[in-house]
Amino acid sequence: MFAGRKLLIVTKHSKETVMAPLLEQGLGVECVVASGFDTDLLGTFAGEIERQHDPLTTAREKCNRAMDMLGYDLAIASEGSFGPHPSIFFASADDELVLLADRKNGLEIKARELSVDTNFNGKTIKSISELKDFAAMAKFPTHALILKKAEGNLTDMVKGITDEALLTQTFSRFYSQYGSAYAETDMRAMHNPTRMAVIATAVRKLVEKALTLCPVCQTPGYGVTEIRTGLPCSLCGYPTKSVLSHIYQCAKCFHSDELYYPNSVKTEDPMYCDICNP
Repeated sequence: MFAGRKLLIVTKHSKETVMAPLLEQGLGVECVVASGFDTDLLGTFAGEIERQHDPLTTAREKCNRAMDMLGYDLAIASEGSFGPHPSIFFASADDELVLLADRKNGLEIKARELSVDTNFNGKTIKSISELKDFAAMAKFPTHALILKKAEGNLTDMVKGITDEALLTQTFSRFYSQYGSAYAETDMRAMHNPTRMAVIATAVRKLVEKALTLCPVCQTPGYGVTEIRTGLPCSLCGYPTKSVLSHIYQCAKCFHSDELYYPNSVKTEDPMYCDICNP
């Protein structure tokens, strides 16, 4: 279904460097970058433009707008979200969604990678020593920084800083005028190798899903659409919050299967049971 077709990668942040090799090798497509399409119109990490929709809707809109503009019928886009991890306390997370849109066959395939491997952070800085500590934590200079006059202040901010002299000069200028500056990690993919690696993992998942066919209609993209909890406790048998089964469903004919014990265990340790360990 995909081999030999041109695939439009909708990005302005060099994501094609990790996406294209995986997609071309895995799906047999010829990747083309959506030159001239400004994905920042749908939201920016630094705050200039707020994202108006959820990640899936935004990724879909990227694909649709770029295909309309450039005349392709196959496109891929990713959308990242950063913040506290939903289940690991005091950990930040990078949540990457990748969407493949195939207009020719009326098909969408998506994959997601939720990772704690991120340098996402921001802090008000009041001294050069604080700045150096923050920069080291943020993996500077291989990972870029953003400096603002204050948190949320977008006037005169400097993005994509990877030079130490520029970092200290910009901080000194803000400090002399305002007594502090706000430093944050630049989460744009071309300035954040750690994020690029998470995107690559999401793309690998998408390729694997695209190569998995529905057992009934043979449509690509047969994958997990729902995760059900309730794995029984090994001591009392009470359902826990651990994964019991995965639901697979075809996006075309809606055939579905339930795979029990996807993690190869049939009971859960009592330490994770709300009855045995309340």
